[in-house]
Amino acid sequence: MTDATPFLMFEGRAEEALDFYVATIPDSRTEHIDRYGAGEPGPEGSVRLARAVVAGLPILASDSFVRHGFTFTPSISFMLGCKDEDELDSLAAALAEGGGVLMAPGNYGFSRKFAWVNDRFGVSWQVNLP
Repeated sequence: MTDATPFLMFEGRAEEALDFYVATIPDSRTEHIDRYGAGEPGPEGSVRLARAVVAGLPILASDSFVRHGFTFTPSISFMLGCKDEDELDSLAAALAEGGGVLMAPGNYGFSRKFAWVNDRFGVSWQVNLP
């Protein structure tokens, strides 16, 4: 069976990002981290491949030891549905800390309240109260 899983490639901050998501977003957890060992291509202890769940969604993440001319872009983002305004405000603020706000929390006409932010790792999040 063919399946699809979001894959996040970090440049040395995968575990830090996953720890932040697990601490910030309900129904999130790190399930497994496979690390590079001594003498392997990546820096020893860095994340070769991690399996996690973010807001119930399985994801994969790794640390790339190769520097690339690209990073994350808001054209791909995670959409978080919130149970109330307090949760939306809290998640939007926490995720934007050290990152940036693309659309401040507000009513844009397509939902009761919505925000779009980039986190400190460059990952984009749409936070929505339908």
